[in-house]
Amino acid sequence: MTAVQAASDVYGHQVTAKAFEGVGDEMTMRELSVVGVRVELPANQPILLLKEVEGERYLPIWVGAVEAAAIAFEQQGVRPARPMTHDLLRDVIRSLNATLEAVHITEMKDGTYYAELVFTGFPRVSSRPSDAVALAVRSGAKIFGAENLLDEVGIVIPDEQEDEVEKFKEFLDTITPEDFGGKQAK
Repeated sequence: MTAVQAASDVYGHQVTAKAFEGVGDEMTMRELSVVGVRVELPANQPILLLKEVEGERYLPIWVGAVEAAAIAFEQQGVRPARPMTHDLLRDVIRSLNATLEAVHITEMKDGTYYAELVFTGFPRVSSRPSDAVALAVRSGAKIFGAENLLDEVGIVIPDEQEDEVEKFKEFLDTITPEDFGGKQAK
């Protein structure tokens, strides 16, 4: 019995081999932490900044305003009166007795980053990195970046610029959701 046949039996419907692409592929992953999000001026383009947990490389990812606000909300402990989309997805995953084990940011093609949601006992699900990170910060899942991706697009910030990173972290403590052009959730 193949993995696809077994999954079809477990899930009660036909699962395609596409759902298993990348599963079992050996890809070296490096754990990342969320430094934060900020708005790059003058274009007002939000950037998600991730850093290797055990390393010096940073991974900047340009994201949408909604996703930037969702990540910033969670980092700041903002709880809207009604669940945001990422809160809803986290709650759906929990209600299905599933666990988001990790987020894997796997590659960049034609300037677009790709990620996967890695669940315990379920097929991986393709995702935009911004949505995946917003979900990871809500569920406590670890975030990983592919070693080859970090080799290709990761940046090392020289020591003299470390103060800028600290200033960035301080900036994150002072921003509000309105800074991202979004409206306060109701």
